[in-house]
Amino acid sequence: MSHVKKAAITAMCIALCCVLPPVFHAVGLGGAFSPMHVPVLLCGLVCGPLFGLFCGLAGPVLSSLITSMPAPLQLLWMAPELMVYGLAAGLCYQTVRTGKTLLDVYGSLLAAMVLGRIAGGAARWLYCLAAKQPYSLSLWAGAYVTQSLPGMVLHLVLVPTLLLVLYRAGLIPPHYPKEVSKHG
Repeated sequence: MSHVKKAAITAMCIALCCVLPPVFHAVGLGGAFSPMHVPVLLCGLVCGPLFGLFCGLAGPVLSSLITSMPAPLQLLWMAPELMVYGLAAGLCYQTVRTGKTLLDVYGSLLAAMVLGRIAGGAARWLYCLAAKQPYSLSLWAGAYVTQSLPGMVLHLVLVPTLLLVLYRAGLIPPHYPKEVSKHG
């Protein structure tokens, strides 16, 4: 895929980072479902690690400037989390080659989700350390695991589905061309 097409897809994913949170928050589902994570993960998988990293930085920053979501303080730990999401999803998807697209996607998503949550927690811990506020492993687990379970489920269902739809529609090149054509 050309760099121009990757840049266009990345721009669309960044725009979705600005549009999805207000929609989800309007119906009370923003915090639980982490809608901004979907376009960042998708960008990393489709466009690669560097575009995913950029989307993970630009998406929350622009969304914060335009919609105030996330709040500027939250941006301090959300941007590192999303940057690692995009980077890790892209890196894993480029290197993991099991021969099965869905297995590669799920492995990449799970790795990105774990690493991103660690990065977000580390950034939040550094902020709390500097602000002399308490932060612990149990606070991290509550924020990044327990409260985000609905979002993780949504991401594990929606991202692979969107990716396969894009493959089958011919909008992006498939991970394994023969696998998609024999099922499509």
